[in-house]
Amino acid sequence: MAQTSELLKELRIDRGAQAPRSGAVWALLVVVLLAVAGVGGWWWFGQAQAATVRTATVQEKGGGGAGTVLNATGYVTARRKATLAAKITGKLTEVNVEEGMRVKEGFVVARLEDTTSKAELAWSQARLESARRALTETEVRLEEARRNLRRTEGLTKDGIRSQAELDAAQAEVDSLEARLNLQREEVKVAEGEVALRIRLWEDSIVRAPFSGVVITKDAQVGEMVSPISAGGGFTRTGICTIVDMSSLEIEVDVNEAYIARVEPGQKVEAVLDAYPEWRIPARVITTIPSADRQKATVKVRVAFEKLDPRILPDMGVKVSFLETNPQAATRQLVIPRSAVRHEGEQSVVYVVQQDRVERRAIQTGRADGDQVTVLAGLAAGEQVVIEGPNNLSDGARVVVR
Repeated sequence: MAQTSELLKELRIDRGAQAPRSGAVWALLVVVLLAVAGVGGWWWFGQAQAATVRTATVQEKGGGGAGTVLNATGYVTARRKATLAAKITGKLTEVNVEEGMRVKEGFVVARLEDTTSKAELAWSQARLESARRALTETEVRLEEARRNLRRTEGLTKDGIRSQAELDAAQAEVDSLEARLNLQREEVKVAEGEVALRIRLWEDSIVRAPFSGVVITKDAQVGEMVSPISAGGGFTRTGICTIVDMSSLEIEVDVNEAYIARVEPGQKVEAVLDAYPEWRIPARVITTIPSADRQKATVKVRVAFEKLDPRILPDMGVKVSFLETNPQAATRQLVIPRSAVRHEGEQSVVYVVQQDRVERRAIQTGRADGDQVTVLAGLAAGEQVVIEGPNNLSDGARVVVR
């Protein structure tokens, strides 16, 4: 029994010793809750309140290439371009061209109906032949009259012929000589008329004035064509349009405020709208010495350094005029224009340093499209804010999106 009592005592719960142990557990729980609340507060007042921004990297460009001093847009044009028309009014009987066809100088593009002109030419040639035969007959008769005159002169000296017969022989010679001169003039007139008829007949043939490519075909066989607008909409004034592809160049309109940046021979980089990744070397030909008062622009002609079949007339093109000073071809820092903020006359940017931003004053240079050249204040590779709240301040906490 004594042993049993001892065992029962050992199983008894000591309430006094348990109370302190339970208090320690509650204290530990409070500490844990305070730690969680502290972490949550730190996150709320730190990360949760940080401004969300977008950034861009400060880039370095250049490295031996000339910088851009001016940008402009224009179109590809042809210096030699002609819409062919007939010199006379008539009906087309042949049209020997199609769009995209290459033709050489003198190629017969079209023919007009020439029945009447051929008939007139044949009549003039017949008149010329008749005049020439009459001239030959007169020459023979004059030679005979001259021989007769010589005989009459000898017989008159011998007293066989009278002076009247001698005078008649002389008059015959003079008359035939005058007729011969007149017929020679008539032959010249007939030759001129034949040449005129040939020219009029050739006017019914339309030839290519230079080698090129046909870009439009404006008339068909059977239509009436005329060098002037006649007959309303039933008469064509042009047959086709030919372009000399070797004469392609660029024409751009430059604002007159920046025309001083352009000079003859200046290097140019052209980019066709159809091929935005293709950069075409070119150069300035000249500046047209006249301004457009409506647009306040001056036209500039630009030549391609090398032509390419992909370059077509009337294509849109963007042109960059390059720096002519070799010393200006240094490496430059550029940033998006949206990164620059203006505070009075000072240009500033916000540079991201880990999770905070640093307000930094910079010196900007020339703007090129959506980019700005930075002359001082930044280094290549730094991250600048390009999109964020307007109330950013130096040291503000940010989260990069």
